[in-house]
Amino acid sequence: MDKIRTIDCGYVEAGLACAYLIVDGERATFVENNTNYAVPLLIEALKEEGLGPESVDYIIITHVHLDHAGGTGKLISLCPNATVLAHPKAAPHVIDPTRLIKSSIQVYGEENYFKLYGEIMPVSKDRVRTMSDGEELIWQKRTFRFLHTRGHANHHFCIYDSLTNGIFTGDTFGIGYTLFRKGQDSLLFPSTTPTDFDPEEAILSIDKILGTGADKAYLTHFGVWEDIRSGASQMKEGLNIMKNILISAEKTGLEGEALFGFCEARVRSYLEDQIHIRHLPFGEKEERFIGFDSQINAQGIAFKIERSRKSRK
Repeated sequence: MDKIRTIDCGYVEAGLACAYLIVDGERATFVENNTNYAVPLLIEALKEEGLGPESVDYIIITHVHLDHAGGTGKLISLCPNATVLAHPKAAPHVIDPTRLIKSSIQVYGEENYFKLYGEIMPVSKDRVRTMSDGEELIWQKRTFRFLHTRGHANHHFCIYDSLTNGIFTGDTFGIGYTLFRKGQDSLLFPSTTPTDFDPEEAILSIDKILGTGADKAYLTHFGVWEDIRSGASQMKEGLNIMKNILISAEKTGLEGEALFGFCEARVRSYLEDQIHIRHLPFGEKEERFIGFDSQINAQGIAFKIERSRKSRK
């Protein structure tokens, strides 16, 4: 049996974030795991494929943002044969999540942080393996190739899968909710969440993904994006718009909430324009999703501006 199963992690609400279960023969690998609250869903998906936790060889995380990797410690505690595969800069935060927890509480607030993520469990160092840029791993009938992809996060990698000619892109290839899928008019847009947004590096990472020859992207937000060329075009356009928002915002001299508000209004305007151009639906649920991403993307842009200002002092 060989398949890749998309698991809706129920993060905030259905359709926002997923993890992938790869089944190859009688063995399994997870890519992403979302939060502690999603771990029972991942274990249930294994069960539905006729497998148990002992069949899991690898738990792969594209980066340590908690909607991708918050459940790593809990999941590996249930999978006795599994090894975590992580970027070299991500691995220390998997082993000791103290700094990650602290920075996440700063972003989300303590109450909301625990509501979203719960207690983040550390992973023993001997169960974590780092993957270098371009490194390959043969597993069952496929080869995974790991590509370091900066722009969204400095500790991010993508994973090319030789068997399906697809690539697991985390947040590097953007956000493509099923709410906004309509054939050629489907919407894909960048994720500029705190704290490492770098538009130039993000565009280079898009080219790196295209260079694999993959014909599909396995997005964490959300599901399989089938037309990688059209997606790359949208991503580059969106990244350039985000770059222009950043430049405009920096020139205003605004700080704090005023700076964030400036960025949020322009990110929201960009997203709403894209929805209108594509004649996509925009009801209550769509509004929530766009509102969420407008806020978190604006936070990332504002954070980059304020950090840049501090470094110049």
